[in-house]
Amino acid sequence: MLKSMGILLIATAILLIEVPPLLEKKYKKELLVFSILLVIGVGLSIAQGLGKTIPNPMDLLTYMFKPLNDVIAHLSK
Repeated sequence: MLKSMGILLIATAILLIEVPPLLEKKYKKELLVFSILLVIGVGLSIAQGLGKTIPNPMDLLTYMFKPLNDVIAHLSK
């Protein structure tokens, strides 16, 4: 629980530093992307802090490209 509070405090500090200039310059799309990425990052950090396993993105890429790799390997024989 303490780790989660620390992560939320750091995320709040990041928001306080980064959001006002974006609002001042009326960068609405950039603010949306920033917010989405921050929420994803905070969520994953809290999950990791609570001891949950986070899947490796490389596993997804391996799963997606393994059939293509198999076809190329079969054709090169």
